[in-house]
Amino acid sequence: MQFTIERSILLRSLTHVQGVVERRTTIPILSNVLLQATGGKLGLTATDMDLAIIEGTQADVTQDGSTTVPAHTLYDIVRKLPEGSQVEIRAGGEQGQLEIRSGRSKLSLTTLPSEDFPVMTDGDLPHRFTISAEMLRRLIDRTRFAMSTEETRYYLNGLYFHAAETDGAPVLRIVATDGHRLARVEVPLPEGAAGMPGVIVPRKAVAEIRKLIDEVEDDVEIALSETKIRFAFGDAVLTSKLIDGTFPDYDRVIPFGNDKTLEVKRNEFVKAVDLVSTISTEKSRAIKLSLENGNLVLTATSPEAGSAREELDVDYNDGSLEIGFNSKYLLDITQQIEGEDAKFMLSDGASPTLVQDMGDTSALYVLMPMRV
Repeated sequence: MQFTIERSILLRSLTHVQGVVERRTTIPILSNVLLQATGGKLGLTATDMDLAIIEGTQADVTQDGSTTVPAHTLYDIVRKLPEGSQVEIRAGGEQGQLEIRSGRSKLSLTTLPSEDFPVMTDGDLPHRFTISAEMLRRLIDRTRFAMSTEETRYYLNGLYFHAAETDGAPVLRIVATDGHRLARVEVPLPEGAAGMPGVIVPRKAVAEIRKLIDEVEDDVEIALSETKIRFAFGDAVLTSKLIDGTFPDYDRVIPFGNDKTLEVKRNEFVKAVDLVSTISTEKSRAIKLSLENGNLVLTATSPEAGSAREELDVDYNDGSLEIGFNSKYLLDITQQIEGEDAKFMLSDGASPTLVQDMGDTSALYVLMPMRV
């Protein structure tokens, strides 16, 4: 195998695939990236057996072939080569080494045979639909902050994709929750998604697909079964196993009877929460919201740091109310709101609060209160 490639092109592809590779693995070949050079193209494949990324890119191939090399080491080498340089890669020489040349630099890496590299099969993926990369970015960005990181509740460690209905119209709905907050975002149901099963896409796959589509303008084809999902666009394909579990009935925690409405200027509110939370204790991050007609007072106290108070003029006319929140969770939610105004639907100091963007009803957030 022998090819020449521009450093920035190789680095971009390595950046995309190396995130899948676990730094600590008991199976040596899973630390490697599979390089396949053939007919003017270089293919890079990485997998951890639950998730696989294949990406193709243009290269000047002078000899077809394939091999596997340590992914993170190759990435670090290419990253440290001079910008704009050409990288010549050759394999199959003495002792099965991969030789990397660029300018006056020459490095070699130990390889493992490509025949030993595990192949993650897609199986039958009967449900297929297409969504724009921009839409997929929005869906992920507005929900992923609420995914759980608690391994014991593994079924919450991802995004729940499913078909649903809102006011009689079919929608593709994405939900995430960690038990403290919930994010629910929906878009009109794409053609072909009507019969899809509800699936939980794991946290790692969500992070990797978000990286891959960061600058993509094409449509993304999504194909799935009850056990696997595949995202394909341009020269890249990401395939992931799905979380084998049942997502909870999230509708039960969405409050529909909250009768107190608070409307705030998003930017003012975010700044006030951010400022007051500086004083809150590191562990609880608790801040208190005290509401009177037309007025909101945010306070935080900490035995170590002192106290903080901020007052805002707000649109609220439903009597006095005090409620406490984790300030980080409150910021996470209000920062998802794209419009100028945020709307809070409250009931009392012990019940979940509903948060929405005043100008966009496609996203809905629920935040559990805390004692302060």
